Amino acid sequence: ETFPQEERLLENEYSINLPAQYNLKGKVRKSWINIINPFRGLLVTGTPGSGKSFFVIQHVIQQHIQKGFSMLVYDFKYDDLSKIAYSTLLQNVGAYKVKPSFYVINFDDLSRSHRCNPLDPSTMFDITDATESSRSILLGLNKDWITKQGDFFVESPINFLTAIIWFLKKHKNGKYCTLPHVIELMQVEYEKLFPVLRTEKEIEVLINPFISAYKNNAMEQLEGQIASAKIGMARLSSPQLYWIMSGNDFTLDINNPSAPKILCLANNPQKQQVFGAVLSLYVNRIIKLVNQKDKLKCSLVFDEFPTIFIGGIDSLIATARSNKVATCLGMQDFSQLKKDYGADQAAVIMNIAGNIISGQVTGETAKQLSERFGKIIQVKESVSINRIDTSISKSGQLDFAVPASKIAGLSSGEFVGMVADNPQEKIKLKTFHAAIFNDPKDRKSEERDFEIPLANNIIFQEVDSYFLQVKKDIETLIEEELEILLNTIG
Repeated sequence: ETFPQEERLLENEYSINLPAQYNLKGKVRKSWINIINPFRGLLVTGTPGSGKSFFVIQHVIQQHIQKGFSMLVYDFKYDDLSKIAYSTLLQNVGAYKVKPSFYVINFDDLSRSHRCNPLDPSTMFDITDATESSRSILLGLNKDWITKQGDFFVESPINFLTAIIWFLKKHKNGKYCTLPHVIELMQVEYEKLFPVLRTEKEIEVLINPFISAYKNNAMEQLEGQIASAKIGMARLSSPQLYWIMSGNDFTLDINNPSAPKILCLANNPQKQQVFGAVLSLYVNRIIKLVNQKDKLKCSLVFDEFPTIFIGGIDSLIATARSNKVATCLGMQDFSQLKKDYGADQAAVIMNIAGNIISGQVTGETAKQLSERFGKIIQVKESVSINRIDTSISKSGQLDFAVPASKIAGLSSGEFVGMVADNPQEKIKLKTFHAAIFNDPKDRKSEERDFEIPLANNIIFQEVDSYFLQVKKDIETLIEEELEILLNTIG
């Protein structure tokens, strides 16, 4: 089942090149896995321990920083990938025209986290930005809603949250347009909240169904529409989250040529339900801002991609190619993506990526990949022995280049896959089955030498007092608006 593979190193200003070796008819030969067009999407799959991060994602981060990319790294098990990004940046500052800044969002350790407001009013241009933000955060909090989009009791809370966000964006030029203020405003009693929201004409159409349900005393329906949003958002109410999500240490336009950034988003497997929803909001806002013309080349790297919800990742891969946005999605298995994103969305994501690298996977994923890599003429040898002589006959048979059973039995560091090419740079041998080289000594020394520095000196009384300040801000806003309404009526 061996076949010829690409032995040339094909490099360009965007490529990721992985040194490897493969077996051809019993001989071990050196080869290269050349991802010469990362803008067509890169999918990295493999069961835990198959070497996704160590043999592939690590190289994506290092090589793209060496080539002057701005970058977003979703680091599910912080700080594995963040350390690699930081150490590589320190050694390759000369690759950039403008020195990039390094930022981390980390809800577990405030001293190592910067502050950033994902609902920054200056980056929200119309109400569709508020809709996308509310959709991403609510679907991140309620993963089972992803497959029920369009249902009344899913769209209603999204509309309600959109109205709250857009009200705060318009109120006093967005003075209180932060997620903490949104969470607190949602908890205000209906008899005070609805009159205040009605003062903003742009959201009248969004809140009318809730107001009519309230006027007609249909409280069960109203609670069904709104309570699911309030309960989900209340889970985000904590001093740490409020502190980080209301600051302005940096903006989310990471590929701004005059201020490039390397941004690491830290998750924690034990708190992924809550942190994942908030990080989904950051990622969705970033995707909207990076996919624009005349920006710096940009690399988006997601380890354990299914743990966050990113709406429209398929259209990002499909449309951001011309804007030099490269996307790398790491996941364990197709079924994992299916569970969290629904069968239709998962199938689109799997099929739209032009480059795929897979370690050991089993079942449906292995079968699907085997079919994707196609068939080749496999030479079969049959030996027949009788009393007088022995005869050997050879025949060619069309069979899978990499059978599903072989993908299911790959060792750690062994990968199969297929790469995409460019019209100007053709690759004839796109499929590979090879073991990727890695020098573990290099990484160990890098991690020893470069520790991610502290971002802030945190005074915890300050964090706690800010938590109370947000609640006071909303109380003051409601009182002022109600007073204005009473004076107008009077």
